[in-house]
Amino acid sequence: MNRFSLLLPLVGFFFLSGCGGPDAGDSCETSGYVCRDEKQALECRQGVWRALPCRGSLGCQEASGSIRCDTTANVAGDNCALSAEGRGLCRADGLATLECRMGVLVETESCLACSQSGSQVVCQK
Repeated sequence: MNRFSLLLPLVGFFFLSGCGGPDAGDSCETSGYVCRDEKQALECRQGVWRALPCRGSLGCQEASGSIRCDTTANVAGDNCALSAEGRGLCRADGLATLECRMGVLVETESCLACSQSGSQVVCQK
């Protein structure tokens, strides 16, 4: 066996190991989102990739060139997207509302029952 055939797998390993996508904290020069894995999206914000949990059952999905991150099971303290700023959602147990404030989900109100229809969140007291 010649030396070239021994080096080829090693070179291939190093080449492929550098092919992963971005990680949270890496720099970026664009805007938008990518799915990091099935439960996490990354948002390019202010030149840095930022992790966004997608805890809902649909997780993070890419379809037709767009990214969908299911945040229905996200919790207070989770990062939220710039596009969600000021928007609310019901906590997964339906007993509180959450709102995206300065890039983080904050619990805003306790409820007997919380319901959501489109972008409207109703907290029954």
